[in-house]
Amino acid sequence: MKLDQLEGKGLIIHHWDADGISSTVLLLRKLDKNNIANTTPTLGNYYLTEEEITRCRGYDFIIILDMSLPMENIVKLKTQTKEIIIFDHHLGKIIPNVFHYNPIIKGEDPNRYPSTSWIINEYIKNPVNLYAVLGVVGDHEEKIKDNKLIWNHINTFSKENNLSFNDLLKMVYLLDSNYKLGDKTAVEETPWELLEIESPEEILENERWNDNLKLLEEEIESQISQPLEIKNGIIIKKMNTPYNIISTVTRKIAWSNGKPTVVVNTGFFKDSDQLYVRTTDKDMKPLIEKGKNLGFKCGGKKEVLGAIIPKDKTDLFLSDVISYLKS
Repeated sequence: MKLDQLEGKGLIIHHWDADGISSTVLLLRKLDKNNIANTTPTLGNYYLTEEEITRCRGYDFIIILDMSLPMENIVKLKTQTKEIIIFDHHLGKIIPNVFHYNPIIKGEDPNRYPSTSWIINEYIKNPVNLYAVLGVVGDHEEKIKDNKLIWNHINTFSKENNLSFNDLLKMVYLLDSNYKLGDKTAVEETPWELLEIESPEEILENERWNDNLKLLEEEIESQISQPLEIKNGIIIKKMNTPYNIISTVTRKIAWSNGKPTVVVNTGFFKDSDQLYVRTTDKDMKPLIEKGKNLGFKCGGKKEVLGAIIPKDKTDLFLSDVISYLKS
């Protein structure tokens, strides 16, 4: 697939986090951005609604970034466009009749492909750059330092550009602030804003994103400072917040305690709950597949599961999660 040979109008569907946004910036720089639009699913959904699929009509090609959308979504989109291109690093299945570039589902080492931004950057043969790096840091934070192959590249890039790791982390948090506040429009505007930015300092000093971050940091600190329930070596936390901070809360709790962590948020969706799991050594793929078979919207990676579950099914699936982590 030669991206620079794509013709006509294109649509990028991307994840709402720093990796999805950074991946979008990398492609907008490669493609004719005057003929490209972008969108993200309803924040918190790992799928497209029927209405969202309908709004994807009228494009000659669709590029999906950093999202393992359900097969049925892809099949419907394929009826509306000439070509579908997927770049991703999440667990899933190879989707036929589309250009699906995901080394992880073909058995490659996940440590070699730590983010979609890294995959895209290598695919289009770019040197290591800020957006390739921000996607990786966004998905792994401090843990990326344990990945010596990738960390050496990031460390070299940081030194050459006079950036500390804390600078990179803060840029990630700033980019993520829009989705965590539930501002879908701001998420979709961010890649275009980044195209106009000429230096990392412009990201670090963005007043609106810094205001967002202050509000979020207060809420995250409030959540992680509360007493934790631990059963059979598994941390279980329930919270009720209107902010989309479940992945951040789970990551911070899991990494600071060194234990598998399960977090449920009852406050983001009206009729469903968010459930997020981060493990230390268990492969979450079987549980992701079980959730999908039960009809839940599930996704993730080897060490991570994210799910949206009807409120009356949450306790049952939570029990399944705990049993699996204990086994």
